[in-house]
Amino acid sequence: MMQRSSSGLLKHIAGAVLIAFCGAGLATAQTAAAPTTAVAPAYNLDADVQRVLKTFDVPGIAIAVVKDGKVVVTQGFGVRKLGDPTPVDGKTLFEIASNSKAFTAAGLAMLVDQGKLNWDDPVIKHLPDFRMYDSYVTAEMTVRDLLTHRSGLGLGAGDLMWWPTTTFTSDEIIHNLRYIKPATSFRNSYAYDNLLYIVAGKIIAQKSGKDWGTTMREWILDPVGMTATTTSLAAHTAGMNVSAPHSKINGKAAVVKPMPVANAVGAVGINTNAEDIARWMNVLLDNGRLPTGAGGKEVRLWSDKQAREMWTAQTPMTISQPKPPLAATKPNFMAYGLGFQLRDYQGKLVAMHGGALQGFYSRVLLVPEAKLGIAIFTNAESGPSLNALQYRLLDGYLGVAPTDWIGRIADIANEASAKEAARVKGENTSRAKASKPSLALREYEGEYEDAWYGKATIKRAGSKLVMSFARTPDLTGEMEHFQHDTFIVRWKERNFNADAYATFSLEPDGSIERLRMKPVSTETDFSYDFQDLMFTPVKKAK
Repeated sequence: MMQRSSSGLLKHIAGAVLIAFCGAGLATAQTAAAPTTAVAPAYNLDADVQRVLKTFDVPGIAIAVVKDGKVVVTQGFGVRKLGDPTPVDGKTLFEIASNSKAFTAAGLAMLVDQGKLNWDDPVIKHLPDFRMYDSYVTAEMTVRDLLTHRSGLGLGAGDLMWWPTTTFTSDEIIHNLRYIKPATSFRNSYAYDNLLYIVAGKIIAQKSGKDWGTTMREWILDPVGMTATTTSLAAHTAGMNVSAPHSKINGKAAVVKPMPVANAVGAVGINTNAEDIARWMNVLLDNGRLPTGAGGKEVRLWSDKQAREMWTAQTPMTISQPKPPLAATKPNFMAYGLGFQLRDYQGKLVAMHGGALQGFYSRVLLVPEAKLGIAIFTNAESGPSLNALQYRLLDGYLGVAPTDWIGRIADIANEASAKEAARVKGENTSRAKASKPSLALREYEGEYEDAWYGKATIKRAGSKLVMSFARTPDLTGEMEHFQHDTFIVRWKERNFNADAYATFSLEPDGSIERLRMKPVSTETDFSYDFQDLMFTPVKKAK
């Protein structure tokens, strides 16, 4: 959501490794019809998932599998909420975050079929006020470019306008794109972004005359039969079968509050369950066809041509070398299509995506040649748990000899976390402990402003400085001196796991010129894009 760490970059495309399944035993939480496709008898789904829950400290998981047009599994494991024994089942809703991008891509495909736009139309043809930092990019950016992560923006650039929950509107986020400096040239390379999917959602809303959520309901969710699926956390009421989010606090999973992000619809927004996602996967695998109704008349949401467009490589992606125990997971090609990451596994095309929001990770994998669809939802931020189940499921249904992916991935994840902890400890040990800030603490107080985010405030609270982001209520934290003119901001919301360095640069006269930030840990989710901020002091009116 290509991973910076075991938790960070797995967020939106969540795609480092593809994983297989092993499962014959179906637990009592299954809510769909009995399996219609046999699974390799050597595998036991319940045993695998129970092991994953324990190994990766995940409270609850839901899994859906479709094969040859039939629903094989819609099953829940574990609990919806720590401290509450209510189990996850096939009807339990999870936030699927960036797996919503496929719905946005499908909505645009439907508009192309309707003749209301073309993939290669300039965005400004449909949104005349749209602007990027560079005027050439503004003129040349197409609808296709909105979905393909090749805009020149850096990884997750501008995400702090919606993550964690902010007071920006979608229109304000789109407007502020013009202030975000590019990291590379236009169409030069792949870098995952969310903001341009918000723009894509805006185009859908403009063409339909209704908001993105209502449009998705009328165009896709209702026709597919995804009646339990919602497009807003505001639609959830007490007593609904909804999973609670969980994040790590001091290394242990804990219940956290939901993170509403209504201003980021198009990039995120869908909340669904195993039963509904099974229906969606079958429609995707059948190129947009709905199940045949009365009279046998074919009904389609989008054409074969648009189905091919969505699963055609648009932007090449770098293939990294996995650790030796994961050598079999290395793809021969990897690219991004339209709302899907594309790669191969065991000689077959896999169209997939991942999603992550505070307290939830998800992954959807489609193997068209095998008519196989797999969805995995977790109510915890655990990329390794998704990877382990992904390969276990894929191997089981593709007839691959079983591998202990759970053990291998756990070992590698633990090694990576230990290595990162040692690196952070080393930075702390090697810092200039005897150094002091150049200025008295009161001199750091004041308002600071960034071109695209806006304002942050630094105030004293007793002997401490406290930093607060004006448009993000939960981004408030004490500033602990690190060395010289660098502090570490420790956010009060400890489940963010996003503490950040804050470094002040001074003018020759000793006044503050600017304030730059960056995450302390490489495991921090990339949507905390502190490094993209350039705060300068707001000069007080005379």
